[in-house]
Amino acid sequence: MKTKTEGEILERILEFARADDRIRVVIMNGSRANPHGIKDPFQDFDIANFVTVVAPFTDGDYVIPHFGEMLVVEQPNIGPWPPADADGSYHNYNMQLLDGNRIDLSFFPIGALAYRAMDSLTKVLLDKDSLCTDFPEPSERSYFIKPPTEELFAGCCTGFFFALGSHIPKTIWRKRLPLLKFYIEGWLREPLLMMLSWEIGIKKGFAISIGPKGKYLQEYLEPDVWDKYVQTFVGPDYDRLWHSLFLFHEIFETSARYVAEERGYMYPKEQAKRVYEFLMHVRDLPADADTIYR
Repeated sequence: MKTKTEGEILERILEFARADDRIRVVIMNGSRANPHGIKDPFQDFDIANFVTVVAPFTDGDYVIPHFGEMLVVEQPNIGPWPPADADGSYHNYNMQLLDGNRIDLSFFPIGALAYRAMDSLTKVLLDKDSLCTDFPEPSERSYFIKPPTEELFAGCCTGFFFALGSHIPKTIWRKRLPLLKFYIEGWLREPLLMMLSWEIGIKKGFAISIGPKGKYLQEYLEPDVWDKYVQTFVGPDYDRLWHSLFLFHEIFETSARYVAEERGYMYPKEQAKRVYEFLMHVRDLPADADTIYR
């Protein structure tokens, strides 16, 4: 089976839109709209159609067959984990084609065009009513690192140290691996990425992006910091997990101290010290302990 080219996929998208008078505007977001994006064969086609009425496009039998043979199709709005804004005002299809292409196809009411087009990575593919004549050229500006405020900095530190000093110690001591992994990736890595992004912004300028979930982080970190960061991704071995937690603390503290000094903020050094000492204590706490301190 041969993979369809970008041009062939875009033509299918436009054929569908041209043939249906209810579709008035088609835009493309994401990496394929990025003039500076790195091209690879796995890039999604993030397509938003703006229509006079959404309801007809919730019929998968009408929409899906036009785009080719499918490996699997997801309709998040009617799945078990609908998006927070899944109120019925729009509908979308995440389509993995059998030829390897991926199309995320959404249908929004025409009134949502101005809001959806606020994403700076927006390329107009079809505009039947000349509604998009003043749209700027696509750029990454919506994804640039946003400078911290003092309040955001303090909140980031609190979130990180609360996760590292409360949720995580008891969970790793109890050896509840699934929950531990959830806390590490959801509640610990997110504030670390936020702090590292601020450090990068201060050093290299804020008109850059580290990508979703730090996808481009390696490009901006010093090699020794990147090596430590990589070591925070570990498997089920509890000794390695403990080691990763102290690495998290080290990387965050170094970055947060730098950001605090450069921006004139107060770094919570006593809190960081207490969290580190508590981690050390819980690491050495016997598995059959009946109290945390004696």
